[in-house]
Amino acid sequence: MPSPAPLPSAHPSPAPRPTTLLLGADGFLGRWLALDLLRGGHPVAAGLRGGGARDTALRTWLTAHGADTTALTTVDADVSRPGLGLSAADEDLLGEVRDVVNLAARYAFGLSRAEARAANLDGAVHPLRWASGRPALRRVVHLSGYRVGRSAGLRHPLPPSDADRLYRELGAYEASKTEGDIAVRTLAPELGVPLTVVNPGAVIGHSRTGEAGQYLGLATLVEQLWTGRLPALAGSRRTVVPVVAVDHLAAFLAAAPVHDTAAVQVHTVLDPATPPLPELVAIAARRLGVRAPRLLLPVGLVRRLPRALTGVEPETLSFLSEDVYDTESAELLAAAAGLAHPPVERLVGDWAARLVADRFPGAAPAGRPESASVAGQ
Repeated sequence: MPSPAPLPSAHPSPAPRPTTLLLGADGFLGRWLALDLLRGGHPVAAGLRGGGARDTALRTWLTAHGADTTALTTVDADVSRPGLGLSAADEDLLGEVRDVVNLAARYAFGLSRAEARAANLDGAVHPLRWASGRPALRRVVHLSGYRVGRSAGLRHPLPPSDADRLYRELGAYEASKTEGDIAVRTLAPELGVPLTVVNPGAVIGHSRTGEAGQYLGLATLVEQLWTGRLPALAGSRRTVVPVVAVDHLAAFLAAAPVHDTAAVQVHTVLDPATPPLPELVAIAARRLGVRAPRLLLPVGLVRRLPRALTGVEPETLSFLSEDVYDTESAELLAAAAGLAHPPVERLVGDWAARLVADRFPGAAPAGRPESASVAGQ
């Protein structure tokens, strides 16, 4: 007679001690990076504000995307607090962390200066200071943005007059991200922390499925295009909003601690083949079977028009530029890691189609001022 099957243990084996602390793990990009790390066999601690209360949703998403979450641990972490607000038990749990990846930020427009700085400046500095005390630390990876290159040469803290000008010119979101970028690049050498700063372009859908998950920025433009509320574009025929596939960026972030060795390394990660904005919109329009706008309005004019007429959030206009970005270091790392950008036309088309199929969750309802919009970023 065969022996009965063993009963499942009432005390399952605990997750292995994490070697990566991923802050902002349940965000749009954070989920894809957690997925990449877990698939690569890396034990991950997801640093979430609220901890266990948000654990279930993250695990559900990861499992649905084929991940084994056995090696995932959740800790209650708040990047706006010194020491990340970690409990003594979580501090002990994170004792073997080698890599700290900080994706936590508040991506929103219309924030007050205090709100933005708490999330995007303090939220950049506190993880760096915490990481400086890790005995096994290999590298901190900080996510910034492709427009912060204008801050090169500036040091933290900014003189009050310079900070005032930054917030006046850029708005609270981009100014606070720029301050955070300046702060980590200033402080990392002082703290002896190896640092990689990744400046991504506009992050859009998955390279194979088009899956999105973020419905700000360019996604708002696609929603307006689909619903016939995009009579014109802000910018010129040379305006470029460079894009990057979410899974490409996630794989790049996972590879950075392995390949980067400089004390401070900065990468701009975007697809240099991104076409100008009017052509980018035309690609989406063709895939969706709708008409692309032909009218272009200079950014300076849109700034002067009432928002109730344009529907454009003023803070997004600083993203509209004809600038060209240096991606050489990112391309070298990507080649070393075996990564390549997907064909941009297919990526944009699949992403636009997926946004429509998903019905733009979180998009602005009809009837708001965007109904007469001129698309910005």
